[in-house]
Amino acid sequence: MLKTGVFAAIGATMLWLGAAAAPASERAVPIPPPATDVPAGQGLQTAILAGGCFWGMEAVFEDIRGVRNVVSGYAGGTRATANYTAVSSETTRHAEAIRVTYDPRQVSYGTLLRVYFSVAHDPTQPNRQGPDRGPSYRSAIFPQDAAQWRVARAYIDQLKAANVFDQPIVTQLESGSFFAAEAHHQDFYRRNPTHPYIVRWDKPKVAAFEAAYPQLAR
Repeated sequence: MLKTGVFAAIGATMLWLGAAAAPASERAVPIPPPATDVPAGQGLQTAILAGGCFWGMEAVFEDIRGVRNVVSGYAGGTRATANYTAVSSETTRHAEAIRVTYDPRQVSYGTLLRVYFSVAHDPTQPNRQGPDRGPSYRSAIFPQDAAQWRVARAYIDQLKAANVFDQPIVTQLESGSFFAAEAHHQDFYRRNPTHPYIVRWDKPKVAAFEAAYPQLAR
């Protein structure tokens, strides 16, 4: 679904903002840290995560200490279809995703996953987040190596065993290339603080992160 197109119509805008819409995330789900984590290693590392609209995902992860850069983009499909119009058709296999470059000496992969599962998105929603619908909004992790895959798989199993969510976790581990989104999608939260979608859905999410993880927030 094209968000900019939706906001062009008054009636559609009211649908996004109205009381009938699903409530915005206002607090994090308390979850334990991962029992296992990726060793810090040397140099910067990369995580690729999908969980709904990349505007809000980017905003949350840019607020984490130790994160050097976050890029909004598309993961899971081909380069030829890595554009907003094609992905919005829900036929490309892409998911809206973010590429997080981080310093593992300051923040671990497991810690990023903890934020991802507890506040960045709802991992129990199949092919949707908030007002957005379709497989491009699915919950998916794209591990960049075997260590990330093991940690992500173990953490999902750990959270399932702990029954921390009311519904089953639907997050999938996937492989696939990441392609950066169009320039106007980058840093959208910071450049458009009064955009109705940002105000309704993403500002509460960032506030929830900062309230739940003050030690991680910039």
